[in-house]
Amino acid sequence: MTVIAEEIKLSMKGGGFLLEEIQPEEMFTPEDFTEEQRMISQTVEEFVDGEILPVRDKMEHGEIQITVDLLRKAGELGLCGIEVPEKYGGLGLDKVCAMLVMEKMSKYGSFAVSYGGHTGIGTLPIVYFGNEEQKKKYLPKFVTGELLSSYALTEPGSGSDALAARTTAVLSPDGKEYILNGTKMWITNAGFADVFITFAKIDGDKFSCFIIEKGYPGVSTGAEERKMGIKGSSTRILNLEDARVPVENLLGEIGKGHQIAFNILNIGRFKLGAACVGGSKNCIGYSISYANERQQFGRQIGSFGAIKHKLAEMAILTFVSESMVYRTAGLLDGALTRVDVENPREALKAMEEYAIECAAIKVLGSEFLDYVVDESVQIFGGLGYSQEYPVETAYRDSRINRIFEGTNEINRLLITGMLLKRAMKGQLPLLAAAQKLQDEVLGFAGLEDDDDVMLARETRIARNIKKVALLAAGLSIQKYLAELEEQQEILGHISDIVMEAYALESVLVRTKKLVSAQGEEKAQNHVLMTRCFANDAVNRVELHAKEILAAISEGDTLRTNLAALKRFLKFAPLNTIEMRQKLADALRAAGKYSF
Repeated sequence: MTVIAEEIKLSMKGGGFLLEEIQPEEMFTPEDFTEEQRMISQTVEEFVDGEILPVRDKMEHGEIQITVDLLRKAGELGLCGIEVPEKYGGLGLDKVCAMLVMEKMSKYGSFAVSYGGHTGIGTLPIVYFGNEEQKKKYLPKFVTGELLSSYALTEPGSGSDALAARTTAVLSPDGKEYILNGTKMWITNAGFADVFITFAKIDGDKFSCFIIEKGYPGVSTGAEERKMGIKGSSTRILNLEDARVPVENLLGEIGKGHQIAFNILNIGRFKLGAACVGGSKNCIGYSISYANERQQFGRQIGSFGAIKHKLAEMAILTFVSESMVYRTAGLLDGALTRVDVENPREALKAMEEYAIECAAIKVLGSEFLDYVVDESVQIFGGLGYSQEYPVETAYRDSRINRIFEGTNEINRLLITGMLLKRAMKGQLPLLAAAQKLQDEVLGFAGLEDDDDVMLARETRIARNIKKVALLAAGLSIQKYLAELEEQQEILGHISDIVMEAYALESVLVRTKKLVSAQGEEKAQNHVLMTRCFANDAVNRVELHAKEILAAISEGDTLRTNLAALKRFLKFAPLNTIEMRQKLADALRAAGKYSF
C-alpha cells in the first residue's frame, strides 16, 4: 500500500473516502497478498479441513472438550498468537494476516466464534491495555492455549448500552482485592475459559475492566445456553458473588473501561467482516456443487435463470464484501506504519481512525452473508432444511452476526454519528463539502465527463453516491442541528448511503487495479460484478435518499431536492440479467467461488 509520507490524504483518513478518491495503487486488495500471508492462509485452511471439519458434528452436539483441544492445537501452530507481539511468544503479524486467518477459520462458524473469543476480544485487551506484568503473566499462555480467554461485557440489563452495566466492584478493607458482584450473560467460551476480561463499576460509577481467573473465590458459570445457532460454541452466564480479584488485575485505568470496551469491539467488528467473507465463500461452494448435480425437468438446476441469478448475486456481494475487508486491513496496516507500534496506545489510536470503515464492513458483511445463506438453503430446497447438509447449519449460525459486536442498528447510528463528530471537530471538512454541494445544486453545475476513464459509468455513479451522502447529511444537519441524533431513521438511511459509497468504491478500485494488471479479458468477470453492483446501488441509494428528503423537506424545497437527487442518480439501467447469467456460467464451470 502506498503511504503518503508528508501529508496523509483525506481519503486515507477514517471517513475520508466521502471527500476524495483513492487510486488503485493506494488500495490493498487480495491480489496483493504476500507469500507469507498466503502461507498463513494455507496453514489455517489445512488445519480447518484436517482437524476441525472431521469432528464438526460432535462439536455441534456439545462436546466442548473437542473445542478446547483444537484451540490448543491451533496454539501449537502459532495461530493463537497472530496479533500478539513476538516478545510475549506471539507472531506479531499484520492485520491482513489476522483477517485471512479469520476468513479461513469460518468454514465452521462455531469454532470461528470460539477462536475469535479467545484470540481477539479475549486477548487483545491485555495486548493493548495490559501493563508489563500482566502481559508477561497471561499472553504467553494465551498464545499456546495453555490458558483460554473470554470477554464479559453484556448483562441482563445492558446490551447495546454497555455503560448501563450494574456489576459493581469495591476495594476490600485491606486494599489488596476488589470485590465484584453482578451477572454477565452471553459469554462466549465461558464453559471452558480460564480467564474472563470483565467490566464492572468501581464504587458503582467508575466503569473499569478486570482480568478475572475462573478459580478466584465467588466466580462461577451457569448452564450452557440453548442457542439457535453456533451450537458448537460454549455460551454461558458468568456469576460474580463477592468475587475476589487482586488489585493487580485491574486492566487499564480506573474509570477508563469504556476505552477498552469500545476499542476492542471495533477490532471485533473488523474481524467479523472477514469471517462473513469466508462464510459466504463456503456457502457459494456448497450451492454451486449442488446446482451442478441436482436434476429437475431433465436439466441441472444450475442451468435455470432463477438459480443463475442467485449464484451470481451471491458472488457479487461476496466480492464486494471481500474488497471492503482487505481495503480496510490495508488502511489499518498503513496507519500502523506511521506510529510507534511498540506503544500499544499509539497503535490502538491508529486503528481507531478507521472505526467508521470497520462498522461498515461488519454491517454489510453480516447482511450479505445472511442473503447468501438464505439463498443457499433455497437452492438446496427441502434438503437445505435438513441437518444432514451444511447449509442448514450455516443458515442458523449466520443470524447472530447482525447482533454480535454491537447490533447492526447501533452500528448504523455509529457510522453517521462518528462522521458528524469528526466534522464538528474539524477533522473532516464534511460540512464545507456539503455546503459546496448545495451551492452546486442551486447553480445546476454540469456533471463531469469521465468517458475516457476505465469503467466510466461506474466511476460517475460512485462519485455521485458520495454527493448524495453529503447532500443528505448536510440537509439533515440544517433541519435538526443538535437534535439530529434523535432521528434514528434518518441517521440509518444516511449510513446506508455512506456504506454504499464505501462498498462501491472498494470494488470499483479493486477491479480497475485488476484490469490494469491482467487486462480486461482476464478480469471480465470482475468487471461484470462491478457493473451489476453499481447498477443496483443507484436504486438502493435513491430509495434511502427519498426517505430522507421527504422527512426533512416539503413543497418547493422538496421538489428542488428531488430534482437534485434525480440529476445525481440519472443512469439508464444495464442488462444485468445477461451479466448475471455470464457470471453464473463462470461459477458453475469453476465448480466453486473463483473470483
